[in-house]
Amino acid sequence: MENKSLVERIAAPIGVAMAVYHLWVIAFAPPEAMIFRATHLAFAVVLILLLNPVSTRDGRRRFIWYDALMLAGAAFALGHLFVNYDYFINRIIYIDDLTVIDAAAAVILLWVVLDCTRRVIGWALPITALLFMAHALFVTQVNPLTLLDQLYMTTEGIFGSTLGVSAAYVMIFVLFGAFMERTGTGSLFMDFALAVTGRSAGGPGKVAVVSSSLFGTVSGSAVANVMVTGAITIPLMKRTGFRAPFAAGVEAVASTGGQIMPPIMGAAAFVMAEFLGVSYATVALWALTPAVLFYVACFAAVHFEAKRLGLKGLPGEEVPSFRNVMLDRGHLFIPVAIILAGMFMGYSAPLCALAGTLACFPIALLRASTRRGLNIRLIWDALQDGSRNTLAVALACACAGIVIGSITLTGLGITFTNVVVNLAQDSLILALLLTACAGIILGMGMPTTPAYIVMVSLMVPAIMKLGVVEPAAHMFAFYFAILSAITPPVALAVYAGASLAKADVWQASFSAVRIGAAGFIVPFMFVFEPALLFIGDWPTILHAVITAAAGCFMLAASLHGYLFKPTRHWERVLMFAAALTLIKPGLVTDLVGLGLIAIVLFSQKFVARAAQPTA
Repeated sequence: MENKSLVERIAAPIGVAMAVYHLWVIAFAPPEAMIFRATHLAFAVVLILLLNPVSTRDGRRRFIWYDALMLAGAAFALGHLFVNYDYFINRIIYIDDLTVIDAAAAVILLWVVLDCTRRVIGWALPITALLFMAHALFVTQVNPLTLLDQLYMTTEGIFGSTLGVSAAYVMIFVLFGAFMERTGTGSLFMDFALAVTGRSAGGPGKVAVVSSSLFGTVSGSAVANVMVTGAITIPLMKRTGFRAPFAAGVEAVASTGGQIMPPIMGAAAFVMAEFLGVSYATVALWALTPAVLFYVACFAAVHFEAKRLGLKGLPGEEVPSFRNVMLDRGHLFIPVAIILAGMFMGYSAPLCALAGTLACFPIALLRASTRRGLNIRLIWDALQDGSRNTLAVALACACAGIVIGSITLTGLGITFTNVVVNLAQDSLILALLLTACAGIILGMGMPTTPAYIVMVSLMVPAIMKLGVVEPAAHMFAFYFAILSAITPPVALAVYAGASLAKADVWQASFSAVRIGAAGFIVPFMFVFEPALLFIGDWPTILHAVITAAAGCFMLAASLHGYLFKPTRHWERVLMFAAALTLIKPGLVTDLVGLGLIAIVLFSQKFVARAAQPTA
């Protein structure tokens, strides 16, 4: 315990220094790209080695000689870059031979990055990186020194654009989330959701949907979102009559959607902006309609299930007054508004996030209700939280750089694109299904960001070759990398929800897939109709949004067996068919879908009137 306490005391100021360094860089302009990224990686590696030491034979985690050796290796490899930076940038890649020190430093840094990645996110991504390096060395027979040159001596490997996104974008937005959480915004989100939806049918379920979509702005992890909001919403849902598996599924789906909901999305959205060479605000705009459709379907699923079971909302005395919530703590929304206003005015996303972060504590001091308990210690803790919450993303991005560097060097991406196109036999639907399956499988073993990066390298070029516009292709990959969190057999968000609900994991997974079914269909919608991404003229966009919303609504009604009243089997079939016909744009399919909806609406209303007693 003494050893652990000492390590914690050492790690605390390093975490604070990491946060302050990134705040300073954003405020006063970053150094050279390679130096900035290497510094970001250095902070992350040191903190991981201190906070996630290897397990000893007695099962305890403590800093031992192996961790010290790793720390020394990282200092040597990164120190070599810092000390000899002019040499790094002036040498000619692939032409100038690596020195013995260059090669040794490259091997050591690869070892450090792979092992640190394993410590924070598991084996899946390091094994993937090793497989791609093995392919480069033994299948395409790349010279080992050339591979080391690519991965260590350039910005096409470990120090590539993905690590740059972690350093420039992810770090500051995670810091913003930590500051928001420390000033009590999490409880504001919960009370706000209770005040808005708590009294309606199935109120606690709707509270979970609203609060989780809001909490996604301060949490980049679906599992963390579930554990924070689910601890309150799941017991409320069970108490008002929802089955435990359904309660777990609602929370898992709503929490997973936090990564796709603007204004502050998951880390992969920043990587997407970097890959496409557009602003983060543009990516957020593309994501807006699909995210709203996702949550409309989720909200509708909760409503229809509650109506089918005859569930009521929470008693009035348990629901806070909306007026009181906004008067007492509504000002805590101001930092989010600052970020939105800054991006709307054209400022860079990191600078807007910096302004929002710096505003959190002063704004919390404005009222006595939020001022209580605020002190310098909370700022210290928020800086630590921000640094620690960035570690997994930083190492995932560094390790993904190994994958990208290997693919770029060998041309595997082009080869894989041709394979997918040949397998799909020029069928876009088949290629999309292959891409969706790849995203879900990759997402089962690694976080969203590296899963998305691997898909961009291997799968996205294939569907673009078959005619999908670039933003839609990237958004498609992004969506399915996220949806693995609710897709069995490895559905981490569902596991977290099921543990809180004390529900069977498989039943909870099935409920989550039903509730989040629209999430699996919406990506196909915007591939066939890019207007859903605000690409095109306004009449086309409005038409696409209206028909897509109708489709998502009918899908939820079909899967949960209720519209205005419990539905018959044939009505559910017609509603499901209507939802599917509205996926593909076109006047004929839209008319067919609307016609099917009209039949069901007529049946529901007509039978309801016939059942009523005559006056």
